[in-house]
Amino acid sequence: MKGCSVLLDTLAGRRVAALLSDGRLDDLLFDPPEGAPPGPGAIARALPERAAKGMGGLFVRLPDGARGYLRGEKPLPPGEPVLVQVTGRPEPGKALPVTRKLLFKSRFAIVTPGAPGLNVSRSIRDEEARARLRTLAEDAMDGSAMGLILRSEAEHEAEGEVLADIADMRALAEAVTGDAAVDPQWLTEAPDAHHLAWRDWGRPDEIDTAAGCLADRGLLEEIAALASPEVPLQGGGFMSVEPTRALVAVDVNTGADASPAAALKANLAALRALPRALRLRGLGGQVVVDLAPLMKKDRKQAEQVTRAALKACPVETALVGWTPLGHLELQRKRERAPLDAALIEAAR
Repeated sequence: MKGCSVLLDTLAGRRVAALLSDGRLDDLLFDPPEGAPPGPGAIARALPERAAKGMGGLFVRLPDGARGYLRGEKPLPPGEPVLVQVTGRPEPGKALPVTRKLLFKSRFAIVTPGAPGLNVSRSIRDEEARARLRTLAEDAMDGSAMGLILRSEAEHEAEGEVLADIADMRALAEAVTGDAAVDPQWLTEAPDAHHLAWRDWGRPDEIDTAAGCLADRGLLEEIAALASPEVPLQGGGFMSVEPTRALVAVDVNTGADASPAAALKANLAALRALPRALRLRGLGGQVVVDLAPLMKKDRKQAEQVTRAALKACPVETALVGWTPLGHLELQRKRERAPLDAALIEAAR
C-alpha cells in the first residue's frame, strides 16, 4: 500500500506500534517488559543525595528505591525535594538519567516550566500560520509564567483542538509543579507505545487498530527477523548490527561483490540504512561502525550521507567522528526500550 500506515496492536501482552511507509516497516515502538524502570517522560519528586565527584553531577533518590543521576548539577540541599524527569533508558546496573528541565509534551504543544517564552516550530515557514499560532499561544498561556512551543502538527489543525491540547498540558504542568509534598513519588507516567505513535507520527493515511493487525500484514515475521544482527543492503552486501554492554558494533561487508567500487557502495548503503536498523531494534548509546575499506578521500561523502540519514531519524543522534583505526562513531540517545527476547519469541 502506498502512503503512511500506523498499526496499533499488542504482542506478548505489551502495546506495539508499527509505522509503514509505502508498505515497508519504517519504525517500531513497543512497551518495555513489566518491571522495567520508568521510561523517558516520566516525572518524579526526588530527594538529592551525594554529589558524584569527578563526574559533574549528583545522585537523587527516586520512588520505590530507584536512583537517578542528574548530570551537570551542583550539590543540592539534602532532604529538599526536587522535580525530575527521566530523559532516557539506563544502562544495566546504572542509575536512571534524569533532568530538572521538565517538558510536558503532547501532539501539538510542549509546555516548558522554568523556560518562559512562546515559540513556534521552525518547520512552519508560512508567516501567516506562524502569526496565527503565536496569537493562539498568547491567548492560551495568558497569566502563566511557563513557556510554550507549538509543534509543526499544529499548523493544519483546528484552533479548538490546538487550544484544548495546550490547556491540557498547561493544567498538568501546573498540577505537577504546584506539588508541595516531600516524599519521593512518581507524578506522571512515561507515554506508552500507542500514545507515542499518536503524539509523534503525524497524520498517517491509515490507522489500523484491529486485534492481530500485525499478523494480518505479515509484520510478525519482520519483527522476528530483527533477532538476527544481519541487515541486507541495497545493491548487495550486508551489515551486522550487534549490541554489546559497552556499545553497538556495526560491521559492513561487501558480500559477493568484488567490483572496484564495491566497498564504497556497501558503505554508503549501510550508512543510509543504519538509522532504521537501530530504531527498529530500539538501540542507543555509543555506536561504532567498522566500514568496509574506505579511502580517506571518501570520508567526507560518507559523513554527508550519514548526516542526511540521521536528519530524517526521530531519535537524536550525533556524528562524533573518526577513530584512529578508521571507525565511524555515533552517539545515540537511549530513549527507546530495546527489542527483547520475549517480543521476538511472541512474533515467531
